[in-house]
Amino acid sequence: MGYAVVLGEALVDLLETEHDGAPVYRQAIGGGPLNVAVGVARLGGASQFVGSLGDDVLAARIRDFLGAAGVGLDGAVTVPAATALAVVSFAGVEPDFRFYGEPPSYGLLGADDLDVDLVAGADVLYCGSVVLLRPVVLAAARRAWAVATGLRVFDPNVRPRLLDGPTALAELREVVAEFAAGAHVVKLSEADAALLYPGEPAEGVAAYLRELGAATVVVTLGADGALLAAADADPVRVPAPRVNPVDTTGAGDSVMAALIADLLVAGEPGEPAGWVERVTFALRVAGLVCESPGGATSMPTRAEVLARFAG
Repeated sequence: MGYAVVLGEALVDLLETEHDGAPVYRQAIGGGPLNVAVGVARLGGASQFVGSLGDDVLAARIRDFLGAAGVGLDGAVTVPAATALAVVSFAGVEPDFRFYGEPPSYGLLGADDLDVDLVAGADVLYCGSVVLLRPVVLAAARRAWAVATGLRVFDPNVRPRLLDGPTALAELREVVAEFAAGAHVVKLSEADAALLYPGEPAEGVAAYLRELGAATVVVTLGADGALLAAADADPVRVPAPRVNPVDTTGAGDSVMAALIADLLVAGEPGEPAGWVERVTFALRVAGLVCESPGGATSMPTRAEVLARFAG
């Protein structure tokens, strides 16, 4: 089994909670791609995080956390910037993210900083999330996409509050089309699809991304599971397991992590039924993540998933 390169952001989440009746914020290491890298490692795969990290105490904690989780840092670079923060509040179990830090520490990985040999040697390359809104990192992601020899997976992981008006959305839509055209797997949420392609049902979005060139598309639908469009088969809806959610932070990232971990073990399934089995497992991983607070810290091991959903 080889390894996955996960290119994207790492930051610190400040999660709204309560202590002695007063609102407080709990610090948690996060960032969608970081969650993916940790999830792959927890599920038994090898992962390398590629991105820019600040030069402060918070960045040191991120490095320590990734190292303890078994995530490699060979492609991570240190930049002279304070670690970016995401303040997370909740309406029910759904998180709302507001980002702080300019320029953000995660937005400074340039194309010349890329470890080309590390990327080219990966069995799976992940690109996506909010770093694609930063021209410097977008250039690095494009270079990685071009030199990759393994499977390419993509997740737009849209954060609406980082989009500065219709022009930014239109530019992001073009970037999504660009990466989807060369992707073996595209994973996006129902909310991503609604923002990028208003009024289009999940089936229509999946069909469009496959027409662009994506081999397999997975649209996560929250408690309703996921829509899977693979090979030339008709799209199918894969149900989610019944869980007791307390926090959905990182759930979508865990779906991506589970898909990558299985790609590392066995490559792409030859039949649509194989994809249904993998998406079913990925939704179980996400279900278990939703039963614990936090993102990266709630990523489970494969044994924990199998035990939780035994039978």
